Amino acid sequence: MKNSMKEIIGRNLRILREESGFTQENVAEYLNIGRSAYANYEAGEREMPLEILEKAAVLFGCELSLLFEEDQEAVKTELSCAFRANNLSASDMQEVSAFKKIVLNYLKMERLLS
Repeated sequence: MKNSMKEIIGRNLRILREESGFTQENVAEYLNIGRSAYANYEAGEREMPLEILEKAAVLFGCELSLLFEEDQEAVKTELSCAFRANNLSASDMQEVSAFKKIVLNYLKMERLLS
């Protein structure tokens, strides 16, 4: 049976979060939503609004389209910059997000110039 788009996005959010070493609480705080709301998005029970999807993609350092990818292995291999961190504060999450945005933009420029 084919997964719904909510389920695909939720699965990809979980994969990206786990590969990044973040907790649901870390991500929810960064997205400025409750942990239970984020858990519902990851579980594929609720549809995540586009503006929150975009913010999550920046945090995970990936193109927005990766959140819609059906191939789980493609999601794992497409991470531009993942690193594990523990005990991150909200300001730490903002810094991580800003850094990943810089890296992602650099990679986009590299693709355009080659």
